[in-house]
Amino acid sequence: MFLDLLRQRRSIRKFTDDAITAEQLEQLQEAVLRAPSSRGLDPWQFIFVSDPQVISALSKAKPHGAAFLEQAKLAVVIAADPQRCDVWVEDCSIAAFCLQLQASDSGLASCWVQIRCRQHDEQQEAEDYVRQVVKLPEHMRVDAIIGIGVGDEEKPGHEREQLKWPRIHNQSFSES
Repeated sequence: MFLDLLRQRRSIRKFTDDAITAEQLEQLQEAVLRAPSSRGLDPWQFIFVSDPQVISALSKAKPHGAAFLEQAKLAVVIAADPQRCDVWVEDCSIAAFCLQLQASDSGLASCWVQIRCRQHDEQQEAEDYVRQVVKLPEHMRVDAIIGIGVGDEEKPGHEREQLKWPRIHNQSFSES
């Protein structure tokens, strides 16, 4: 069943006006809290945003790749305390993908917005902008935002033949 979920999951950037149910929201929240983290340090924090005005502000976090958030019914800011764990980026990324898989399993669509190492504009980093929008403390870092909603587009899963099988190596790396 897990492989079927991976076969079907795609990044979706168009959402309907349909609401996310309370049950779906609870499942999404449980999924991120069940994400594994290095040494069980759980450095992450998750800001679940459903306020359309705040989501609209988040959609302006960077010049490219965030505008679709404007249509999302939910935006989840994934942040962490880097003093808590040296691999906070990895921990946040794992949690983000758990969130995306749960969204798919719940009949929702999602897409990742990279925030870390991106610019908001020429004067400000995207992390600083998002930190201000959701009122994160200065020491917190922002990895990504996941936009979630009921999908308003369908994309077929990638065919098995399209997978990059030459990237699989057995026993040692070999160039092909």
